[in-house]
Amino acid sequence: MIRIARDEDADAIHAIYAPSITDGVATFETALPGVATMRERIHTRLQHYPWLVWEEASEVLAYAYAGRFRERAAYDWIAETSIYVRADAHRRGIARRLYGVLLDTMRLQGINQAVGVITLPGTVSVAMHETMGFSAAGVWRQCGYKLGQWWDVGVWQKELRPAASPPYPVTPFPEIIGSTALQRLLTAPPG
Repeated sequence: MIRIARDEDADAIHAIYAPSITDGVATFETALPGVATMRERIHTRLQHYPWLVWEEASEVLAYAYAGRFRERAAYDWIAETSIYVRADAHRRGIARRLYGVLLDTMRLQGINQAVGVITLPGTVSVAMHETMGFSAAGVWRQCGYKLGQWWDVGVWQKELRPAASPPYPVTPFPEIIGSTALQRLLTAPPG
């Protein structure tokens, strides 16, 4: 089932995220943040953006969230997205389903654009983003140094809804939590 992340998910989320820090380059974070910090990140992010988890048999197998792209107010209608799936839950369609619900939730908020930032070559992530309708929007060359080498980062972008002019304000995530539209997204059967 897909649901909104809670404080008590911080342990599981930290465990899913940890290998990307210690052994991978999906994130450029280089030190484990700790469960308390992860709990704070969830709490803080949920004040404006969605943070969703995929749960089976009371275990969190994946999580996805949106966050501010840049600090300037003119960027309010674009958000960066992230998704992490537990290693033993790969190749089951969880990422596509969870990411799809995240993008639809962002649409409900009035966010116009989603951006995925991918450490290259990132073959699996690139393929998933392109399957979800994202298009390559640029490459930042040798912008991150991790695990003894420099990495390029690609940016993929997806229009979620046409931009209105002037734009309507983005609705903070807490204001749509009780909505029928969000409940429909969270409980829709896979497919």
